[in-house]
Amino acid sequence: MRLRVGWRASVSLSGTVLKYLSVAFLVPILVSLLYEREDLLVFVATMAGTALAGTLLERVGSPEDLGDREAFLMVGLTWLLVAFVGAVPYVLAGTGTIAHPVNALFESMSGFTTTGSTVMRDISVEAHSRELMMWRQLTQWLGGMGIVVLAVAILSELSVGGAQLMEAEAPGPGVEKLTPRIAETARALWLAYVGFSIAEVLLLSLLGATELAPNMTAYGALAHTFTTMPTGGFSPQARSIEAFSWAVQWAIIPFMVVAGTNFVLFWQLLNGDWREAVADSEFRFYAGVLASLTAIVSVLLFVDGALVDAENVGRVAGAIEPSVRHAAFQVVSIVTTTGYASMNFDIWSPPAQYALVFAMFLGGSAGSTGGAIKMIRWLVILKSIRRELFTTVHPSAVRPVRLAGEPLDETAVRGIYTFTLLYFVLFLGGALLLALDAARVDGFEIEVIGLITACAATLGNIGPGLGVVGPMGNFVDFPWTSKLLMVGLMWIGRLEIFPVLVLLTRAYWRS
Repeated sequence: MRLRVGWRASVSLSGTVLKYLSVAFLVPILVSLLYEREDLLVFVATMAGTALAGTLLERVGSPEDLGDREAFLMVGLTWLLVAFVGAVPYVLAGTGTIAHPVNALFESMSGFTTTGSTVMRDISVEAHSRELMMWRQLTQWLGGMGIVVLAVAILSELSVGGAQLMEAEAPGPGVEKLTPRIAETARALWLAYVGFSIAEVLLLSLLGATELAPNMTAYGALAHTFTTMPTGGFSPQARSIEAFSWAVQWAIIPFMVVAGTNFVLFWQLLNGDWREAVADSEFRFYAGVLASLTAIVSVLLFVDGALVDAENVGRVAGAIEPSVRHAAFQVVSIVTTTGYASMNFDIWSPPAQYALVFAMFLGGSAGSTGGAIKMIRWLVILKSIRRELFTTVHPSAVRPVRLAGEPLDETAVRGIYTFTLLYFVLFLGGALLLALDAARVDGFEIEVIGLITACAATLGNIGPGLGVVGPMGNFVDFPWTSKLLMVGLMWIGRLEIFPVLVLLTRAYWRS
């Protein structure tokens, strides 16, 4: 039986995306020209090689109308190719732990999927060039709103079939078409994304010009914006946002909240539909979860007093402002899957840490840059549970699950349950494989909480976990086989499971 997938068109369009992605290397090249020019040739060579590879792949076939099958293949293949391309500068630069090919691929996939888990042991602009560190940041910004969404927005070759492509890549159950043309919808999403990015750069730069944030430079403002808005979490500072003042930490929190919000709501606000935006049931649920978890963790930190001040010289038991600030920062960071750390939460009490582990499975809103399961799915699950309790008491009642007052199709409800079940199956299976691989390697020891949170962090595109993979730790000591497994988990998690798993079925290729 012949293949039923037009793979040549998928490969050709992936090549087109790769060719235009080469333009992104102009950013680290410009940074190199402004500073020491340590890795200038690395990025010039990578840019040329990426453009050539994209051009050659583009010639494999011709862009033609995309069906659902071709869209799945194109999106999955594009994200793999982009990760491999992003790893090349790390290998060519040849500095630090990320010079190893497997480590480079891990760091690149973690960047583009906005995971934020790292295998970089020495995180600083002293150990690595500024341009290499900025490339690391930029990979997250490019991957945040979506490589394919960006391509649909700017490339005419992808305008036809763009809806299928965005559906396959979209973070959440479906893409709301904001405008008559899907390319205009993609542009609207990216314009909102760019607008908030500019606002954050300006705010952090202004803080850096005052005594409130003396160590926040223009370079740092741009670098951290590149990883806040995509909910990525990479930082050129070894201690993440703990390296900055309380003012910077408070300033970043609202941008993380925005990044975890459905960007469709901002489009509605710009068009004057503020009532509809404010009344959005998912947003209200999202805000309620953030507020509730922040309150709980704040109380736990206040009572326990397990906060370490900026100079790491002691505890500040009973301090209200630090308790609220660190609780709000870490809850928002984990729920939105940003992965920043305002302090080492490995020193927190077990109840506070358990709250963060719980937050790892929540995720941001659909249509945001956040990962994990997503708020909309949890909202539907809770509504359906309430419906089941009601119909248990009233067997003859017909009570559909409603969102925004409209009944939700039962197929959509089943799809959400299926996704959530698959997510936990992959999580448990991944944790088991990591444990088996760890036991296979002599001399490698890791606690159970480290294994569990390592799997949750990579599948949910969260970044840090607890223990050895905590906020001040890294993933570098894992066996190379485990790192490749986690590369796969990051890829699957970013593409919301189904677009990847469907490629592994015989029915996709043959029937």
